Amino acid sequence: MLKLLKEIFRTGEATHKYPFAPIEVAKDFRGKPEHDAAQCIACAACAIACPANAITIETDLAAGTRTWEIMFGRCIFCGRCEEVCPTAAIKLSPDFELAVGRKEDLIQSAVFDLAECPSCRRYFAPAKEVAYATEILAEAVSSPEIRADIRRHVATCPECKRKADVEQLVRAGLGRNVEVQR
Repeated sequence: MLKLLKEIFRTGEATHKYPFAPIEVAKDFRGKPEHDAAQCIACAACAIACPANAITIETDLAAGTRTWEIMFGRCIFCGRCEEVCPTAAIKLSPDFELAVGRKEDLIQSAVFDLAECPSCRRYFAPAKEVAYATEILAEAVSSPEIRADIRRHVATCPECKRKADVEQLVRAGLGRNVEVQR
């Protein structure tokens, strides 16, 4: 017995004191995804890439909003959402303790406003995504006139862009067989 105690003291502790003391995780540990709504442009790239369908995006055209939602109960912590996010709005944290008392506590959501087309007054895309695309495209040109054209073009819905293109073709005489819808 004395020999066994001597061996135990020589070896030291073999276990961690978790849950009474915090446990250190590896540097590349994939824990709970943290979503920064201020940085998010609601582009839905994360929802498309999520293999577990833990991230969903719902658009309400009547209210002019897009709702982003993640259900941590479905998340498999694969990190695809972090990889595809163009603005780094999702980061995997070292947090892995997700035990809750109610299922609703495993859901996080954010609501984003949609941009309104200046021509037809319909909602067509998240306002933050339109602003992000405008900023990136405007940085590529130096002419203020072209920047104004870019801003106007990006802020217009795809349907109104198509109508404007067809009208431009008709005025140029190239759209003889193109029917203009008004």
